[in-house]
Amino acid sequence: MVTASWEDFFSELALWHKSGRPVEFWWRDDDAGGPAPELRRLIELASRKAVPLALAVIPERAVEGTFHQIDADVAVMQHGTDHRNRAAQTEKKTEFAGTEPVEDALGRLVAARARLEDAAGGLVIPVLAPPWNRIAPALVPHLHRAGYRGLSRFGVRKVTLPAADLLEIDTHVDIVDWKGARGFCGLERALGQAVRHLSARRLGQAVASEPTGWLTHHAVHDEGCWQFLTDLFDATRGRDGVRWCSSADLFGCRSLT
Repeated sequence: MVTASWEDFFSELALWHKSGRPVEFWWRDDDAGGPAPELRRLIELASRKAVPLALAVIPERAVEGTFHQIDADVAVMQHGTDHRNRAAQTEKKTEFAGTEPVEDALGRLVAARARLEDAAGGLVIPVLAPPWNRIAPALVPHLHRAGYRGLSRFGVRKVTLPAADLLEIDTHVDIVDWKGARGFCGLERALGQAVRHLSARRLGQAVASEPTGWLTHHAVHDEGCWQFLTDLFDATRGRDGVRWCSSADLFGCRSLT
């Protein structure tokens, strides 16, 4: 496990600046649905710190009106259809199992997107963020047929286009300790993930043009998570050579929002 301090993080940013290349970040938060205090806190943080937010919303849990009066730069991605585990015995958790026929999965997705658009209106962009960051490989080449322009998962890659007419932009830093207390993973671990991806991009070991993505889950955040995000935004917003990107712009969907 790679760990790092704020000093290590800033040193990596300095290497990017010295090379004349801007550092680009983006932020995705998963598992949104109906109104909740944690969701309000998340959106208020995004607004207060002026950081664009990609909100991955579960269509089955989406409540009409929840997203209509957001005072922040927010884009809504489709977080699967219902966040139910359909994995076969040989698979890790996934909503989109390899055993499900492609046309059945596409049908579920299209119907769920209609519900999501009813709930979130013009905030919705045609990007799929699959639950558990997993999707059957056989389904990916067909997503563009169902109207999707982008895919967002988790991890370091060397390929930008997973299929024709489909752009993939992933997240790389998960601040939640899922195997432990399910709270903040800790400063050293969070910054270590960021430094690892930034370094890989700088050295050509990952997609250099893909911004480093920060993944959060507002519903399980403890105070450590909230404080880290506040500190991160304070440390990077307005910093020379650092930019927080809008997911609508990254996926070329600004005209749709």
